[in-house]
Order: sequence, then C-alpha cells, then structure tokens
Amino acid sequence: MSIAQNKKAFHDYFIEERYEAGIVLEGWEVKSIRAGRVQLKEAYIIVRKGELFLIGCHISPLSTASTHVNPDPVKTRKLLLHASQIRELIGKVERAGYTLIPLDMHYKAGRIKIEVGLAKGKKQYDKREAEKRKEWERDKQRLLRMRHS
Repeated sequence: MSIAQNKKAFHDYFIEERYEAGIVLEGWEVKSIRAGRVQLKEAYIIVRKGELFLIGCHISPLSTASTHVNPDPVKTRKLLLHASQIRELIGKVERAGYTLIPLDMHYKAGRIKIEVGLAKGKKQYDKREAEKRKEWERDKQRLLRMRHS
C-alpha cells in the first residue's frame, strides 16, 4: 500500500532500475507517516562512506508529538539495503553518471519501505517528447470513445 509517491521523478528522470530499501525512522516519524504527513517531491539520495542517505524528505511532525523530542522535519535519514546492493549502486552512480531518487514510500509487512530508482536525468527535449506522447495517447483515447458512441 503506497503512502507517498514522487511523481516529479518520472517527469525529470528515466528510471532504469528499482530497489526496495528500509529506512531508519524515529517513533514520531512513523506516527507522522502513518497519518500521511510525508512528502518526497524534493527528496534525493546520496552516498556517504559506503552508506545511502535520504535527504530532503519532509515528514511533518504531529502536534501530539512528545514534548521532550525536538522534531526536525527534513533531517537526513539512513537507508537500509544489502551490502552487495549498496556496492552495486555506488559503482553505477560513480561511473555511469546515474542519480538515486526516491520513487515511492509504502508499507510492506507492517514496515515502512522506500523504493529507490536508479535514474538518468532527462533533457528538456526528452520532457517535451514525453509530454507530446502522453497528449497523443489522450487524444487517441478520446477519438476512439467518440467513434464508439
């Protein structure tokens, strides 16, 4: 079941591969995510000392959060993957000029997981081409509906 999606990622990048990662969260963050107060739009993933970190993911704290915890909505959060997957991703990011983008946050067996996309940036003309194709598909569906009715 999806919690939050990063639709902007599909507009700005070609997604080559997808990985599912765990995410290290505090209690107040889990409560906020369950309440749907999370946004992935500006988020990205960096590699630091052989580990992956999610940056820019905004989790709004609930007003009922504990008084002794000082919530930081955009703090850096560590992602959990198998060591072999991390090595593979690091190699592709450093050599081939790929970027790591969070695509989707979802539940799996009661745990909160994040789908990481290995992505290559789209140029402006690629974005225009994708928009034209989408528009043509819409027009085609409209024409077919009109013919059948």
